[in-house]
Amino acid sequence: MPAFFQHTLLLTTSLALTLIGASGRAVEQLDFSVAGADAGLAADLRAASVLLTTKKAKDITALDLFADARAEYGRLIGALYARGYYGPVIHVRIDGREAADIAPLDAPTVIHRIEVTVEPGPVFAFSQASVAPLAAKTELPEGFALGKVAGSGVIKAAVQAGVDGWRGQGYAKVAVSGQELLADHAKDRLSARVQLAPGPRLRFGPLVVHGAVRMREDRVRKIAGLPVGTRFDPAEEARATERLRRTGVFSSVTLTEDDRVTPPDLLGITADVVEAKTRRYTFGAEIASYDGLLLTGSWLHRNLLGGGERLEITGDVANILTQGGGGIDYALGVTLDRPATPGPDTTLNLGLTLEHKDDVDYRANIFGTTVGFTHYFSDQLTARAAVGFDYSRGHDAAGEFAYRALTLPLGVTWDRRDSKTDATKFFYIDADAKPFFGFGNTENGIRLAFDARGYKALGVGRGVVLAARLQGGAVLGASVLGTPREDLFYSGGGGTVRGQPYQSLGATVDDHGTPVDLGGNVFLGSSLEARVKVSDKIGIVAFADFGLIGVDGASAAKSDWQAGAGLGLRYATAVGPVRLDLAVPVHGGTGQGVQIYVGLGQAF
Repeated sequence: MPAFFQHTLLLTTSLALTLIGASGRAVEQLDFSVAGADAGLAADLRAASVLLTTKKAKDITALDLFADARAEYGRLIGALYARGYYGPVIHVRIDGREAADIAPLDAPTVIHRIEVTVEPGPVFAFSQASVAPLAAKTELPEGFALGKVAGSGVIKAAVQAGVDGWRGQGYAKVAVSGQELLADHAKDRLSARVQLAPGPRLRFGPLVVHGAVRMREDRVRKIAGLPVGTRFDPAEEARATERLRRTGVFSSVTLTEDDRVTPPDLLGITADVVEAKTRRYTFGAEIASYDGLLLTGSWLHRNLLGGGERLEITGDVANILTQGGGGIDYALGVTLDRPATPGPDTTLNLGLTLEHKDDVDYRANIFGTTVGFTHYFSDQLTARAAVGFDYSRGHDAAGEFAYRALTLPLGVTWDRRDSKTDATKFFYIDADAKPFFGFGNTENGIRLAFDARGYKALGVGRGVVLAARLQGGAVLGASVLGTPREDLFYSGGGGTVRGQPYQSLGATVDDHGTPVDLGGNVFLGSSLEARVKVSDKIGIVAFADFGLIGVDGASAAKSDWQAGAGLGLRYATAVGPVRLDLAVPVHGGTGQGVQIYVGLGQAF
């Protein structure tokens, strides 16, 4: 038939089916039954059904239902094969007629009833299960063995394990060279034999960059850190992708292996990148009934000099309309981070902070600067080290004070949470050590601090999450009066003990006969939360917090503690839950009645 008539026939058929479907009605009755199946298999089949999904949608025409009915066979067969059922009988009847027997041009304009019946038949077991040859140390799935249920999913997993094993040894072009899948319906057995062709062992070839506009290509290669000339390793390829994504410069990063090998054994890699907008602005606000309003904002440039340099300016204003005395605190911070300096997993960090504090106990102007590095061992584990200088000047009940110190801040973060704003499992651990070497009245010492959080989901549908937090810190080697004020510890407020005013628990020490209120050099805090999901959007939380402040140790004579508890409401949004907490003091003499906290994200 000439091409013109073929196109005309296809167009006419498509138009006719569209017109037929547009005038049809959705199905009045849909029956779905599975004979002799356990609850798990029946649930899998219902989840795989196209028709059951379509029935829930609006504005469905008869043509839509007819097309889905014809697709139903394949979807159900796939679900059955995945469970090891290779001899099923499936009927999809439209008003008594088998959907597969209805020609497209005879599609019904009205559908009253669809019946889906599935007879799974017997489950098949492996009579043979072989993927060969295998690279050394390759482990196949436990279920891929003689006598085990011969699900198609476990066959695919076994083949993938074999392919991954060879790729991990440098054989990037390993492929399936042959396969034999034979079903013995008389014995309910399946023979699965798959042959692999490893091909040659390859090395990384040059990295070609596509899509870089403002970003220099030499910096893309430096950040990716792909070890050109070394043996191919898919883990190194994945790390290179993650390094590029971690910069924040790109909205999309894809590394693609060349189809052909460059003689003698080089495999070229192409990086396709899409650059994100260079600038980003953020604003935030939190309010507490006693502490007042906190406003935060930031300006970010993701690629300042074309090499992935990240410049961020942050600012915050706190204690606006506070009822706790004191005045408004404000702070300004500037950071410049340069990735791949000196190596691909290390980032150079430059920081500058200016801060004014107007607390009940003291007023001070604070300046700090740091030069350091952050090293990424993985996307979950990072370490940091820096050298810095801190300076603060202010006055308290005893008069003027000034602190100057050279610092060596060190830290490590291990973050395995499934979400930074609404975690449901795993843990987060952050630990810091900051040795400081004082000048003048500032003493030498070291400040230690840690923050550990854990999460566990419980119940059907994992609708209950238990969250726990443990915080602590200590200043060693320096007295309370010889330690910079910003390095001392306080308790109270949204970050430590809800229900108690912000930084309401500190310490009182004698400064040459004058009692001075300031922070302690020992801190221990804990929080427990039970987060209950009421609906997809709404959750409720019950919580209890504890905080202890000590001076020169946690002895009873020189320490005090406070506690608070309350209930909270959470409303889920795309950027994290909106948080509303109501808390009351439970222990301690600093309580001020009911405290209200509003913010974005879980409390921890």
